[in-house]
Amino acid sequence: MANRSLFATLRDLVTPPTDLVNEGGGPAYALPPKHALAQYAATGCLNGTYYASAETQLETVLRLSGEVPAEFVAKAAVHAREVSFMKDMPALLCAVLAARREHALLRRVFPRVIDSGKMLRNFVQILRSGVTGRKSLGTVPKALVRAWLLARSDEQVFFASVGERPSIADIVKMVHPRPATDARKALYGWLIGKDIPEDKLPTPVAAFERFKRDGGEVPDVPFEMLTALDLDTTAWTSIARRAGWTLTRMSLGTFARHGVFGVDGMTGVIAARLRDAGAIERARAFPYQLLAAHANAGAVPDEVKLALQDALEIATRNVPEIAGRVFVFPDVSGSMLSPATGHRRGSTTAVRCVDVAALFAAAILRRNPSARVIPFAEDVVDVPINPRDSVMTNAERLAAVGGGGTNCSAPLALLNRERAKGDLCVYVSDNQSWVDAGAAAAGSATLRQWNAFLQRNPRAKLVCIDVAPYGHTQAAERDDILNVGGFSDGVFEVVSRFARDGLEAGHWVGVIEEVKLEDRDANTGSG
Repeated sequence: MANRSLFATLRDLVTPPTDLVNEGGGPAYALPPKHALAQYAATGCLNGTYYASAETQLETVLRLSGEVPAEFVAKAAVHAREVSFMKDMPALLCAVLAARREHALLRRVFPRVIDSGKMLRNFVQILRSGVTGRKSLGTVPKALVRAWLLARSDEQVFFASVGERPSIADIVKMVHPRPATDARKALYGWLIGKDIPEDKLPTPVAAFERFKRDGGEVPDVPFEMLTALDLDTTAWTSIARRAGWTLTRMSLGTFARHGVFGVDGMTGVIAARLRDAGAIERARAFPYQLLAAHANAGAVPDEVKLALQDALEIATRNVPEIAGRVFVFPDVSGSMLSPATGHRRGSTTAVRCVDVAALFAAAILRRNPSARVIPFAEDVVDVPINPRDSVMTNAERLAAVGGGGTNCSAPLALLNRERAKGDLCVYVSDNQSWVDAGAAAAGSATLRQWNAFLQRNPRAKLVCIDVAPYGHTQAAERDDILNVGGFSDGVFEVVSRFARDGLEAGHWVGVIEEVKLEDRDANTGSG
């Protein structure tokens, strides 16, 4: 089929009427159910955002899950976990499959989505809460949980035993796993509070119990098991030496407060770990997490702060180099000041949607130095950006602007006034445009401005990266327009494929449809 964006006619470029009013009060286009669910799966953390409560998000996801085939729900769960690195949403989608007794699909995706103790606890918590329509685990989910426990070593089960409501101990009581060894029997007993002789416990559990009783060398156990204990600098230094990449990133302030950086050689050890490319990849780090770590580092040595900058450059290396003239439009308006993962009592992230947008823009500029960045709020905002500066420096400049109303059409309107030529325009926004609201029958101002841009640039493409879970867009999907949600590196790959004509009709939904669901032969019952 001929590429319609190359042979667009005036009829092709008619701006259709909008069909809803967004949370900001402006006209918008509703995403189809599959696309809307995919967007929520990639951006929704089931916490309150600037415009939507956690309860509203949950209701929307449950409704959308009922409007699409169960197989798409399963694929969205896998994509959300393996590509977007989400936690709550893929666990919710698995719970939806369980509640609807889609057992064959659940067996196929469970090992890929429920891949950690945290994910296991999320799944059980959501299913037993009753929000998906059932409160009991049921035969198949129980069997899958038992298989999860059986597939892990004693050490892995012990290390997964951090966290509560439910704890791993609670889950053991629920599913009654059959221990295959005496050591596993002792571990399960210890987890549920039985008095188990130390010589019967698995080695890491026994070492932890001895440390709590006698002190001495810090055992190699999860960080969360140690934070409640009264540890000195020597102990914290031992923890820091053994810490993995993620724990190191998250604990820089803690290490500083306990004198770890004052110990000879430790600054170099931690800096080297932070900039280790292999460790960054294994940690599946969001680039914005490194931006946050740098912003919150506090009184750490400059060498460590520089290592965080190096790590951020490594974490954004998947950003594509795109042929042609590229424009990037980060939204720096007031609604973008919302936390990237939503408001959560006691643990709200310091990273805002505007930080994510700024980081995306700076990362694209880093790999495409000729790109032009045009921030916008109520209108375009003038921010000095130098492509030779680091991703972190440019991201911080952009994020510092945040505030004001939202006018998504402003950057395109500027380019149209300039009669600009270009090949790709990329929005990074929550799509809550309202300043440019006109009559709904006239369609969105953004799409009208894009159509005008396309008349001069018939090969051009528009990408709208959505960083918040709202389920609508300012530019309805068609051959030349891609709407994609999320803030992981996976989004860059989708953008790259779209830019080089590597996507089929349906664009991002097509990417999720490509997910392969392998057959699983686990003996997980049938009830």
